[in-house]
Amino acid sequence: MRAIKNKKTHSSAAGRIKVSKNGPYLVSGGLSLDKAIIVTGRNGIPDKWGKGEKFRVQEGYALCRCGYSTNKPYCTGMHAVKRFDGTETASRKKYLEQAESTRGPAITLTDAISFCAIARYCEKAGSVWTLAEKGDKKSVKLAIREACDCPAGRLVAWDKKTGKPIEPKLKKSISLIEDPSEGASGPIWVKGGVAIQSSDGYVYEKRNRVTLCRCGKSLNKPFCDGTHLTVEFNDGDRRLKK
Repeated sequence: MRAIKNKKTHSSAAGRIKVSKNGPYLVSGGLSLDKAIIVTGRNGIPDKWGKGEKFRVQEGYALCRCGYSTNKPYCTGMHAVKRFDGTETASRKKYLEQAESTRGPAITLTDAISFCAIARYCEKAGSVWTLAEKGDKKSVKLAIREACDCPAGRLVAWDKKTGKPIEPKLKKSISLIEDPSEGASGPIWVKGGVAIQSSDGYVYEKRNRVTLCRCGKSLNKPFCDGTHLTVEFNDGDRRLKK
């Protein structure tokens, strides 16, 4: 099942993702799809985001979430052949109900570890937690950058003066994270507050950035929990160094 054909005009403003029961992510609203590459520095720690392949814009399409598709990133119906169990296990508490806080002089850093996709940007210029606790401008700037580079939204920096989150400006879109230094394909990066609906109709909290599992092994479905770096893809196309 490569795509859901629809003659509606492309409009990412109404973009939506439906998690089908034991099946793919059903994307509607003409959301753009591309690849985002984790680019590491000389020390092997992720330093920036690189741009990868762009896919043809479609009004609707189905993305594999079981890891067995023969035409990734699109679904080919292998979830039925392999009897994939896609039961959603993620908490339905709001992000802030799950997060712990690290307070510094200028910013507060909230951290909900259950969303961690192990993108590793939180260590690129020193630990984001340590940086947040410092008050100098350089440390605060670096902490904000690291938090904003977290694709899963595990980390969020908050301005202590305004009480508002400091978020990167992301349009509604989807990226497939690739992690060359680990020889792995990462999660589906959902950006810009796209609505994500559970298979039972529940709509998860809208957030600027979240990551969805596409290896089929997360223990926090539909969200990524970093398991793609600890197990191989079902068809063997994840080659681990660990």
